[in-house]
Amino acid sequence: MEDNLKLTCLYDKHVALGAKMSPFAGYMMPIQYTGITDEHLAVRTKVGMFDVSHMGEIFISGPDAERYVNHIFTNDVRGLDAGKILYGMMLYPTGGVVDDLLVYKEFTPDSFLLVVNASNIGKDYLWMLDNAAGFDVRIDNASEEWGQIAVQGPDAEKVVVDVLGWPGAASLGFYTFSDFECGERMIISRTGYTGEDGFEIYASPEMTNRLWDDFLKAGVAPCGLGCRDTLRFEAGLPLYGDELSADITPVEAGLSMFCKLDKDEFIGKDVLVRQKAEGTAKKLVGLEIFDKAIPRAGYPVELEDGTAVGVVTTGYHSISLDRSICFALVDSAYSRLGTPLWIRIRKKVFPGEVVKKRFYQTNYKK
Repeated sequence: MEDNLKLTCLYDKHVALGAKMSPFAGYMMPIQYTGITDEHLAVRTKVGMFDVSHMGEIFISGPDAERYVNHIFTNDVRGLDAGKILYGMMLYPTGGVVDDLLVYKEFTPDSFLLVVNASNIGKDYLWMLDNAAGFDVRIDNASEEWGQIAVQGPDAEKVVVDVLGWPGAASLGFYTFSDFECGERMIISRTGYTGEDGFEIYASPEMTNRLWDDFLKAGVAPCGLGCRDTLRFEAGLPLYGDELSADITPVEAGLSMFCKLDKDEFIGKDVLVRQKAEGTAKKLVGLEIFDKAIPRAGYPVELEDGTAVGVVTTGYHSISLDRSICFALVDSAYSRLGTPLWIRIRKKVFPGEVVKKRFYQTNYKK
């Protein structure tokens, strides 16, 4: 094993199941068990589960918690009801993205849970501390204290209710959560990162291990990060480091609906306001390739005459759709739907066209 890699609380479970393990975001994580295609289809047609214990949990509390979170977060938490969840980003003053994250409004007053990407936990925590001057808040990085299992697919609701023995899970709406007591505090949310109905269960490492076994006994397919990527990509969902980064703003990525420019202020707001008014040089688009060749991240996007106009950020031959598709960051002049573009794959070029970024019809429970 590589030096300095962390292990999630479920590492031994993955090894016992024969998972293919690989480094990801500083952790040794399961990439696949029976195979990416099998696991992808299990989530699309039945139910699968993921170990996402590598994600970060940072709690913000104190008299200025709401004002502080609104300062560092692009979405608007003012007056947010307890049990609600918002998606958004933290930005640098340049408009580039520190991280994209979920904000949970807790049931205790003046308290929020921020769920951040595993690769960014340390960076995000320091960013929050560095930008807390003048706010009466407490910032607690509790990432090591929580495990997390994501249960996803059309049968997710039934299996979560059955395994937890808690009918209340069925009444959770999309982007809501509830506390659940089972000898300890657990958090059950309903968001998902696959395009299917799904739940996230946060619990102590010990409880997370017991729940993993319970879901296995209930027939839930264990799934690796390989199919998590193919699933989120088909559903048009971004991955930090690919479709969002310090060099790609939410406006360029087509995510400005999660940036509330009518707020008085948030870090990076002035850049987004200018980009919305003046446009951007680059835009993230979806592309379909008229061939079975697979466009990979980093492959050039060109005009018919060979002029380079962009680069692929994520690409696959879609398992659900049987089409070669990708996200690409391209010159804005070539971002309109239906625009013909070519992908250079090694020494050959393949024609395609700009399509909507949500390739797959999502099935969230609204």
